[in-house]
Amino acid sequence: MKRVFLIVLDSVGCGYLPDAEKFDDVGADTLGHIAEKIKNFNLPNLFKLGLGNIVNSKNVKPVKEAIGIYGKMSEKSASKDTTIGHWEIAGIITEKPFPTYPNGFPEDLLKKFMEVTGVKGYLGNKPASGTEIIKELGEEHIRTGYPIVYTSADSVFQIAAHEEVIPIEKLYEICRKTREILVGEHNIGRVIARPFIGKPGNFVRTERRRDFSVSPPGETLLDKVKKAGKDVVAIGKIEDIFAQQGITEAIHTGNNRDGIQAIYECIKNEKINGLVFANLVDFDMLYGHRRNIEGYYNALVEFDNAIPKFLENLKNDDILFITADHGNDPTFKGTDHTREYVPVLGYGAKIKSNFNIGVRETFADLGQTIAEILNVEKTKDGTSFWNLIKK
Repeated sequence: MKRVFLIVLDSVGCGYLPDAEKFDDVGADTLGHIAEKIKNFNLPNLFKLGLGNIVNSKNVKPVKEAIGIYGKMSEKSASKDTTIGHWEIAGIITEKPFPTYPNGFPEDLLKKFMEVTGVKGYLGNKPASGTEIIKELGEEHIRTGYPIVYTSADSVFQIAAHEEVIPIEKLYEICRKTREILVGEHNIGRVIARPFIGKPGNFVRTERRRDFSVSPPGETLLDKVKKAGKDVVAIGKIEDIFAQQGITEAIHTGNNRDGIQAIYECIKNEKINGLVFANLVDFDMLYGHRRNIEGYYNALVEFDNAIPKFLENLKNDDILFITADHGNDPTFKGTDHTREYVPVLGYGAKIKSNFNIGVRETFADLGQTIAEILNVEKTKDGTSFWNLIKK
């Protein structure tokens, strides 16, 4: 029985890509810059796996004998978006990016939004930081009952609402109906429910965020694994990112701590046979977008501390991969994702140790490798590196 555990550390990039100029991201380096800013930066367990060998910082020394395989991957898709990054990891390169709205959504789209959802009005309609826009418009939202609609540099239609004004299930329903109208030229990547609580001057977003993504344009690694009769366990945002497609069990978690615990429980669960695919979102949502360097580092430390119990409980045929979907450099300008390489680390009894896979041309190489490990149908894109890393 072969099992693969694939963990995406959301936004943990490792240096800007050659085409970063197209995205205004030249100079971004999520891990490298955090290492420069944090005194005594240390992630001992990730370093043992080989992460320190690919981080660009004088404060990080490479290990001589990494216990796993390590390297970097380039993104080939025309985006630095969460959804497209995950799709590429799962074997689909996206050549046309989703639409973005730097000037807010057009009036005809918002008119349709009100018609299908039944809301009487809306607030906002501009690119904004989620914490700032509820600070700005939260009180008016409570007074009027109108949802707060906003976007970002990503292809997202975000809807914020106080849980006592628009109950959470009603907010989810509004998001589902919005998702249905976003087709054609407005094929926006994600509709995101952004619930919050509190009083004016002290609004706080809750962990009941939900993403309603457009469906993948073809079969992904998840579909291939499921079609082969194996398990596909989705932890965290994975269920939302893949629009429930190709999944046999979903474990929706509220934060990294819950996600780490869910991964650990899956590793211990000997009944699982196939793929466990997890996204840990706090790096991106709580710390990258908010440009919180110390918080980002503390989240990395929290994950690093969990690695020993992961590795100790892996079975002989199990393989663990750790990667990311884009960057979000907390030292960089703005509040948006950054176009970066992502690390790829691997560990297991059946793969080599201290092996550098170099720089892969696409995230899809990882998905293709996992398809070969699990002996399922090949993914659309990507080149497997299984022959390079297997013992």
